[in-house]
Amino acid sequence: MRVLALDTSTSAVQAALVDLDDDELFLTSFRREIDSRGHVEKLGPFIEACLAEAGWAAKDVDAVVSGVGPGPFTGLRVGMVTAAAFADGAGIPVYGVCSLDGIGGNTRGRALVATDARRKEVYWAVYEDGVREGEPQVGRPEDLPETGADYAIGEGAAKYAGELAVPAETEPVYPDLVKLVELAAPRLLALAPSEQLTPLYLRRPDAQPAKGPAVRPASGK
Repeated sequence: MRVLALDTSTSAVQAALVDLDDDELFLTSFRREIDSRGHVEKLGPFIEACLAEAGWAAKDVDAVVSGVGPGPFTGLRVGMVTAAAFADGAGIPVYGVCSLDGIGGNTRGRALVATDARRKEVYWAVYEDGVREGEPQVGRPEDLPETGADYAIGEGAAKYAGELAVPAETEPVYPDLVKLVELAAPRLLALAPSEQLTPLYLRRPDAQPAKGPAVRPASGK
C-alpha cells in the first residue's frame, strides 16, 4: 500500500511517501524544511517532489495520513486541508494521527514530549515506552505538573530546556512521518472508512473575527 504522509503541526514542513507492506514500512521519498512561515508555499511542491522522486503519480497513492496536531492554528490547518483535498481529489481515504505520537512513539522509558505552542507555551504529553498517557495539553513550560519523566524531547523541549523540570534534549525533534503511518497501519490495512480530520488546537486561534456594529431592531416608523 502506497501512503502519502504529511505533518505541519510544528515549524517543520514535512511530506513523505511510505510503502506499507503488511507490518513492514519503507520510506520511499521524504522532504522536510524548518520554516514556521513556509507551510503554504512549501508543502505542495514537497508533495510533487516526493512523487517525482518515487516515480509515482497521484493516482498511485492508496491513502493519506496526516498529523492532526496539536499545533498552531495556521500551520496545522495547511497540512490537514492539503491532506483532505489530496484524498478527495484522488478518491482515497485519509486518516489522522496525533502529531505528538510521531515523536513520543519512538521514545523509550518515561518521556515528556513538548512542541512549541508559541505564546511562551508548549503542547505536551507524557509517554511510557512509546505509549501516550492521557490527552495532549498546552501550558507554560515552567507550570507543567510533576510528570515523573526522565527526559524531555521535541521542539518545545529544546526551546525551553531551561524552564522544564527534567533534562531536555537540546536538538529539536519533529514528528516522524513513518511513525505516523505505522500508527495508522491498523486502519490502513483494514481499509477502514475515510475519516473527517479533526484538528487538535487545544486553544482558540490568535486571529478572531472582527465584531460588526450592533444591529438594532427597527423602530416600526
